[in-house]
Amino acid sequence: MKEELESTSTSTAIRDQEEEHYKKTLTLVPVPPATDAEILAYLRRSGKLTEIAALAERDVIILTMCEQLGITISDAEWQAAGDAFRLERQLWGTSETLAWLKQQRIRIQEWSQGIRVALLEKKLKEHLFGATVDSTYISNQHNYRRVALSQILVFDLTTAEKIVQTLQAGSASFCALALEYSQGKLSQENGGFVGIRCLVELLPEIVTAITDAEEGEVIGPIKTKLGYQIFRVEKWLSSELNQSVREQILDMMFKAWLNNLQNYTGNGE
Repeated sequence: MKEELESTSTSTAIRDQEEEHYKKTLTLVPVPPATDAEILAYLRRSGKLTEIAALAERDVIILTMCEQLGITISDAEWQAAGDAFRLERQLWGTSETLAWLKQQRIRIQEWSQGIRVALLEKKLKEHLFGATVDSTYISNQHNYRRVALSQILVFDLTTAEKIVQTLQAGSASFCALALEYSQGKLSQENGGFVGIRCLVELLPEIVTAITDAEEGEVIGPIKTKLGYQIFRVEKWLSSELNQSVREQILDMMFKAWLNNLQNYTGNGE
């Protein structure tokens, strides 16, 4: 009995010494914020530099085109956009704004320049394509039909097929199954409902699958880059050229124009 107690005491002492050693070894030291050079090195080795470079080149194109076309913004427009930015993020005062800038690791001049570029981009879109939005909408009105959708997103076909079978058998509601299975944040939180979307906002394979569906019909599973998606068409709504749709059309036309321009300059033509 005495030997057992001594053995136990010895083991405990050794374990305590090991824990103390690990605590000393694993003590975290303060890590300073990464420098610009370290961030650039990370982007290079992680294969993400090309994506960031394309965004930077996009801004250069916008600024260059605005200069050539004489597109400018007034101080009042600049100030109003900055105020709207702060309001959207609940940056009510100077202290909140400065704290946000510090968190983002940017200077106030850099943030202000970002506001300016965003404003110039909006004006450039309008200058290039504003006059053609109505005709583009009329020519493609079918693609701007709106649909209220519910969705269940899963990552494997077996689970997707099981969910569809359950729905077909009427053993559970779409809402209940979305809450239980959906891996999409929005659909999981809202019992499957993902909102009202224009067809042009959806992936082509989804549009093809649902375009002739009846209200209340369950479609899927559909294999997409996100996984396996099951949809229920809640309601079809008529197309409408509101401000949101107008901005979508402008954005799509602008993106296509930018891609063509970048491909043209990238090929050295």
